[in-house]
Amino acid sequence: MASIQSRKVTVVGAGFVGSTCAQLAAFKNLASEVVLIDVLEGRPQGIALDLNQSAAVEGFQARVIGTNDPADTADSDVVIMTAGRPRKPGMSRSDLLEVNGRIVATVAEYVRRLSPEAIVIVVTNPLDSMVSLMRHCLGFPARRVIGMAGVLDSSRFCWFIREETGAAVQDVNAMVLGAHGDSMVPMPNYCTVNGVQVADLVKADRMDAMADRTRHGGAEIVGLLKTGSAWYAPASSAVAMAESILNDARRLMPCACLMNGEFGFEGVYMGVPAILGTEGVQRIVEVPLTAEARAQLQKTAGAVQNDVEALRDLGLM
Repeated sequence: MASIQSRKVTVVGAGFVGSTCAQLAAFKNLASEVVLIDVLEGRPQGIALDLNQSAAVEGFQARVIGTNDPADTADSDVVIMTAGRPRKPGMSRSDLLEVNGRIVATVAEYVRRLSPEAIVIVVTNPLDSMVSLMRHCLGFPARRVIGMAGVLDSSRFCWFIREETGAAVQDVNAMVLGAHGDSMVPMPNYCTVNGVQVADLVKADRMDAMADRTRHGGAEIVGLLKTGSAWYAPASSAVAMAESILNDARRLMPCACLMNGEFGFEGVYMGVPAILGTEGVQRIVEVPLTAEARAQLQKTAGAVQNDVEALRDLGLM
């Protein structure tokens, strides 16, 4: 990976998630250039100018570039794909399949052509099928095309555990596997507060309630906002993944990876624990699963495969 002086991060989509990704990437000085690209003229340029004018206050060195021209994204080290239509109340993530699939295919064309060595982090919903489509269109090695899902879902689970136990949130660790949707698989046996099993701190029915709230965490926010979906936690999660990759931090993070026999699955993208470093997915970590968790992963794999088949029917794959 290039030195910070020559690194380039591109964020595709200047909506709330994308603009927050650009802000966090700049504040963290992840690259010398943070490119924010969108099809809407003026929006990325205005956001970039506003962010750059905050540099004197925040003290970051990165320069944010707003653009509508894919040529400005050339030679990116990391591309964070956020562009797409958000959910509205009553919509499932799968309802977005066709419209967002066409956006992903368009972006993949110029990323493949202009940034052939990039690592791509997909945030666009429906996540697992969109990362499958992105990898299909790019033709990159699977380790360089990753979906942001488990980091967000796990962070939601952490917050609910914090609220239930009263513990400091930085002491809480949680893990959520599977698809980014209603079939996701919260893993209570891998949830701890500073090493203490959460199951030793709360009753089983409360753990089940927190897991269920995690599964519907995005829909809960959509219902409250009424005009959009979550953006702060998704952006934080995507940038945390980019940070681990760019700094070769090798953090263990649950994210959507292409299965190659791990957990008994082949050729399907879904959330699993992975070590993220300079090559993207350094390796997938297989953790022991209960019979219930394994059955739930089978269900989530089926949900992803159904969406992928729908993309094929639409002629996108």
